[in-house]
Amino acid sequence: MATALPHFPVFDGHNDLLLRLWIEQNPVERVFSGLTGGHLDFPRMQRAGFAGGLFAVFVPPARYLAQQRGISLAEAEAAHDPLVICHQQIDLFYRMAEASQGKMAVCRSARDIAQCLQSGTLALVLHMEGADALDAALTQFDTFVGRGVRSIGPFWNLPNAFGEGVNGPFPGSPDTGPGLSEAGKALIRACNQQRIMVDLSHMNAQAFWDTAELSTAPLVATHSNAHALCAQPRNLTDDQLQAIAASDGLVGVNFGTAFLRADGQRNGNTSLTKIFQHIEYLVTKLGEDRVAFGSDFDGIELPDELGDVTGLPRLMAVLMESGVDRVLAEKLAWRNWLRVLKMTWGD
Repeated sequence: MATALPHFPVFDGHNDLLLRLWIEQNPVERVFSGLTGGHLDFPRMQRAGFAGGLFAVFVPPARYLAQQRGISLAEAEAAHDPLVICHQQIDLFYRMAEASQGKMAVCRSARDIAQCLQSGTLALVLHMEGADALDAALTQFDTFVGRGVRSIGPFWNLPNAFGEGVNGPFPGSPDTGPGLSEAGKALIRACNQQRIMVDLSHMNAQAFWDTAELSTAPLVATHSNAHALCAQPRNLTDDQLQAIAASDGLVGVNFGTAFLRADGQRNGNTSLTKIFQHIEYLVTKLGEDRVAFGSDFDGIELPDELGDVTGLPRLMAVLMESGVDRVLAEKLAWRNWLRVLKMTWGD
């Protein structure tokens, strides 16, 4: 008889389902009937024990939009209004919650997430990946907070009004450019004042250190790994990990093969033990309470063995076979996210 795989409720630090729905122009109802391909839909999340997470709003480059929708670059550029795109994706977020008929709930507090975990309702938290929809004067900041944004990563890979994201070839250092602009520093202060989490995952080294100096909140990278094991510029150096530990922050481990493998390849033939190796390394640097999952589902290439969200029980089995006990497994799966979000949001 086959051994049953371990199931844990998993609260995850980053996914790109909203981007996928927006790019493919899928009605939100298909999330519940089942999407073709990709990593996430409700039937698969339910089978996997996926309990919710941070759902990213992201403005893709016009060239990517043209490629994915099969339209001309000129058409994509004409439709490329970051403010409009962000609001459209937030509309999808709320329509998805409404269409769930109570199976999903929008969460604005750690208490909301805890209640969802207790009731088996899928917890939806709204995250902004790249603050391109905001101007330097932060004119729209309060509007987005009012719409439920609880976490902001100022950058993706490209420059904006707030500074420059990390961007460079593999192997490489995260020290890829200047740090926060004055507007970027104002954004960090505004997030602290409103108790919005700041995501470090796409910051270059100087922006990271500017944020570490300015921010009064725990330092959190929602979907990054250990640079010592995989020298992607977006992965975190030991010095950065030390700063995150000192702030009582957290790192969400990215499941993308390019952020796991020592050779940096996007290659599905990647063992799930690579995820364990990054977790093990991060736990030695950060402690058991400061490591969690930040899958990047629907945004990266996964190990074939994981496949999609339904591979989470297989991942938990590999972790436990590798020496992770049940207490640490629960911390990785959801407790550590709940801890740091409560510290950051104050509820």
